[in-house]
Amino acid sequence: MVRSVPQRDAACAIAQAAAVVGDWWSLLLVRETARGHHRFDALQGELGISRKVLTERLAHLVESEVLARVPYQTGPVRYEYRLTESGRGLLPVLLAMQDWADRWLLGDGSLSGTADADSAEALRVAGLVGERLPVLELPGHRDGEPLDPVAEAAATVLFCYPATGRPAPLPDGWADIPGAIGCTLENRLFRDAYDDFRAAGAEVRGVSTQRPDEQRVFAAEEGIPFTLLSDVDLRLAAALRLPVFRAGQALRVKRAVLVVDRERVVRQAHFPVTDIPGAVREALAVVRAVAAGN
Repeated sequence: MVRSVPQRDAACAIAQAAAVVGDWWSLLLVRETARGHHRFDALQGELGISRKVLTERLAHLVESEVLARVPYQTGPVRYEYRLTESGRGLLPVLLAMQDWADRWLLGDGSLSGTADADSAEALRVAGLVGERLPVLELPGHRDGEPLDPVAEAAATVLFCYPATGRPAPLPDGWADIPGAIGCTLENRLFRDAYDDFRAAGAEVRGVSTQRPDEQRVFAAEEGIPFTLLSDVDLRLAAALRLPVFRAGQALRVKRAVLVVDRERVVRQAHFPVTDIPGAVREALAVVRAVAAGN
């Protein structure tokens, strides 16, 4: 049941937010729409929720302007549910909750930019294989214009990394966070192998939560030939439930490499990445297999 805000908490923004999305099902509905599940039956199938409760929660989120009902067919008219700008503003909240649970409930409480191979994070990433990347756009580093992460190529390699140290300095203690260092090396290795990826019919795109202007400076200094995408609003991370960690008061994506085919289907999901040169070589081998129709 959706709660109303008592008068004593009328000026409390936390209480007001909890009244909108403090319910279990409401939060999971935001999660699922971010993942690309927009229709009633798809949402019910993903969540195992009763039709009555789903109808009530969807109506509440539409009334609260977190979701919008958008017609997708006529005769009869049927609707799907899309995140509004207000709803997309909740994605950092979801990722902060995910980071907290991965660290304190599913992990041992230590701060890490990576994870064990048998961790919940690794299982989530492994489960992406065979899934379809939702349609979304992220700003590219060259001019900040929104781009589809999936290029018009036989395959797209999306390598996610925490942050480079230029132009902004990295947070204090960065080198002490397991898995955090190596982002410049990773970019250089993909840069040096870029012609091989292109010859195999693939495009390469790097993804971090740094701003496009920060990525632009780094790309110019390093001669990066491919596009760097800014997931500063965490749209891709939320859509794929990518592992993240908080450092320097910002959420950073943990290092992962995805290969996505032209139909947006994830063909490889490599996490954790403990051998960066090996991950680049493995991605190239997967790209070649995808291009060959395997």
